Amino acid sequence: MAADLIEAGHDVTLIDQWPAHIEAMRADGLRIELDGNVQHVPVRAFHLCDVCMFNEKFDIVLLAMKAYDAVWASQLIEPYLQPDGLLVGTQNGMMAEAIAGVVGPSRTLGCAYDVASQLSTPGIVKRTQTHEHSWFGLGSLDPSTAGREEEVAELLRHVGRVDILPDILSAKWMKLIANTMVLAPGSMLGLEDDIEALQVPGMRALMLRLGAEAVEAGESLGYHAVPVFGLDVEDVADPTTLPAVLVDELMAHNPPAGVGLLSTTSMDHLKGRKTEADVINGLVARELARLGKTRTANAAVAEITERISRGELERSITNLDLVQEMLATG
Repeated sequence: MAADLIEAGHDVTLIDQWPAHIEAMRADGLRIELDGNVQHVPVRAFHLCDVCMFNEKFDIVLLAMKAYDAVWASQLIEPYLQPDGLLVGTQNGMMAEAIAGVVGPSRTLGCAYDVASQLSTPGIVKRTQTHEHSWFGLGSLDPSTAGREEEVAELLRHVGRVDILPDILSAKWMKLIANTMVLAPGSMLGLEDDIEALQVPGMRALMLRLGAEAVEAGESLGYHAVPVFGLDVEDVADPTTLPAVLVDELMAHNPPAGVGLLSTTSMDHLKGRKTEADVINGLVARELARLGKTRTANAAVAEITERISRGELERSITNLDLVQEMLATG
């Protein structure tokens, strides 16, 4: 996002929590690789600890950190956000209302998105979706920001397609449904390509069960099926086919199997980082447990992912069988 905005002539400041990444960008700019093409831009990049030295305030902040980092990151940047500025959580998960709780609803816009990239080497980003296949949905959480969505949409159109949506929280839940099906499940198999992992026999059935559970949990929370990723109203009208529609649309925007595409969760495992499974699959599992349903696929996938993170379990194709065992025994 930063690279596209800089190339479009906008004044952009980058703040990141990976020290080596900041130092690499300071030394040699930011390099974006996409389909054999290279985008190389100079950047102004800062460590988290540099923020206390800022004397400027920002008009728009795009928060692109992990969902579980949303609250503290919002608290960090709140003093440096203009009184009429906007903080936009370009993240997975359902953190928009938590962000609004920190900076106020009049300074918050909700965002759902479909943009994919990988970051393994400091200063070098491998973007895996073209601009045409990248998508953002923007919407207000509060009447005070109604009409201001276009301020952010104008920026993000340099990165991908943008829709302004009347029910942004439902749109974010739609993205969460898709994430329950493709992030943690694919990563737990430990293959070199997550698209290949999603083609393993038995995986699609698990994915659709995960998605169906997320649809049920969302309905209980008052979220509705709304078009995302460029889909039409008719595409998402049937809740029984909604998981398949979402996952197929999401996969259509990614490269084919065999090119080494890794999801954010697989990258987290490889880096030894905490994953977002607890705020995606775990969130669905907790909502269903509140409804009295404890033997769920989302609970099993969240638990397996957590055990992998703790080093108690290897990433292996046998984890697909382990999910079934957990569902059978409760």
